[in-house]
Amino acid sequence: MTRGSRLSGIHAAATLTDLGFASIAAGVLARRRPVVRLLERMQADERAVKRMQWLRQNFGSGPVELVMPGRRMVVILDPDDVATVLDGAPTPFHPANKEKRKALQWFQPHGVLVSEGPVRDRRRDFNESVLQADTPVHHLAPKFNRIITEEAGVFVKDAIKRRQFDSGQFMTTWWRLVRRVVLGDQARDDGAVTDDLWRLRSAGNWSFLSLPHYRMRNRFIERLYRYAENADPDSLLGLVANTPANGDVDPIGQVPQWLFAFDAAGMATIRALAVLSTHPENLARALTEATDAGAVALRPYLRSCILESVRLWPTTPTILRDTTADTEWKDGHTFTIGAGAGLMIVVPAFHRDPDLLPFAHQFTPDIWLDGRAEQYPQLVPFSAGPAICPGRNVVLLVTSTLLANLLGMCDFSLTSTPRPSPESPLPMTFNQLTLEFAVEPKHSVVDA
Repeated sequence: MTRGSRLSGIHAAATLTDLGFASIAAGVLARRRPVVRLLERMQADERAVKRMQWLRQNFGSGPVELVMPGRRMVVILDPDDVATVLDGAPTPFHPANKEKRKALQWFQPHGVLVSEGPVRDRRRDFNESVLQADTPVHHLAPKFNRIITEEAGVFVKDAIKRRQFDSGQFMTTWWRLVRRVVLGDQARDDGAVTDDLWRLRSAGNWSFLSLPHYRMRNRFIERLYRYAENADPDSLLGLVANTPANGDVDPIGQVPQWLFAFDAAGMATIRALAVLSTHPENLARALTEATDAGAVALRPYLRSCILESVRLWPTTPTILRDTTADTEWKDGHTFTIGAGAGLMIVVPAFHRDPDLLPFAHQFTPDIWLDGRAEQYPQLVPFSAGPAICPGRNVVLLVTSTLLANLLGMCDFSLTSTPRPSPESPLPMTFNQLTLEFAVEPKHSVVDA
């Protein structure tokens, strides 16, 4: 049995820095505004792509093991191995990675992402049941659509009055509709609950270095329980309250992850809007799905625009796993990596490498419609395999419906820089926190 490629000491540290620098500096769980602005100027995600290319050139396509004091991290290099790892959850590639558990414990200590053993299966089943993971259009879609239409109308009215809006104003609206979708209408203006979640996520950014935040976590969870006591039946929390579950599932304890995931969905939505506003041909196709925006519809092209936004700028830059058993790999020969290692899939380095993808730096929503994306196992905007995001269809429903409403009411022009262009490679790092748009109402809105 042959040993695979390994790096240790300064070489391992340098590799880990290049692969993880941008996502760790930006804030894995809660983005740091000044840092993200600097990373955009540096186009920092290019470092991960270049380092992965260097690793393949020097070590082949098999995984490389980084050996550091107290920890081994396995870096996946081959697209086919991405599929192998994600298909192998939870054994031998477990999603409850050591670093992930420490980071997420501050706001979802019983979440499915950090659960192990039989309770993980029960929590996973509960998540899939409430979120209707395999259903493209959730049965609460009519209520969700009403919420989105109402909040989009308020947002657009204010934006038209000012003739502009920015990322901060968009995210204020986004969180209002998310709180209504997840917690119910009564939570619309309860910014404190999502502010507490933000603070807990910020603490999670520091993982093992974070100070205890028990009081804040208890306050946050208590708020969720108060909403559950009189749950809005047409919200996700209302389904939580009415879905049978064993006590160890901790149904309320699953809700923080949904709120957290919707933050990433907001990032994807405003980036998609920015690209559509600068890509006339794509915008024209998107507008065909923006008619009758208040109706429940699948909107496949707008969904593909969201998927493409996440492919270009992954909201989860690194997928982490821990190996629960010895694993065998091939790269001209077969070798074994011992159990107990961490494992990392550096998503931008797979999604934006022109050596692997002919459309790496272009906005190409059609790949999600014509079957091309399925030919590339490394394209994982919502992860993949048994641990694929159970909320993916709810997210795609909400985001595509919001885009349909906004595009149907206004013409948007991106005024901030960098300005994506269909004639140039799209930026590797694109700061969603500082986008600015000029707004012009469509004639139908003015007439109304």
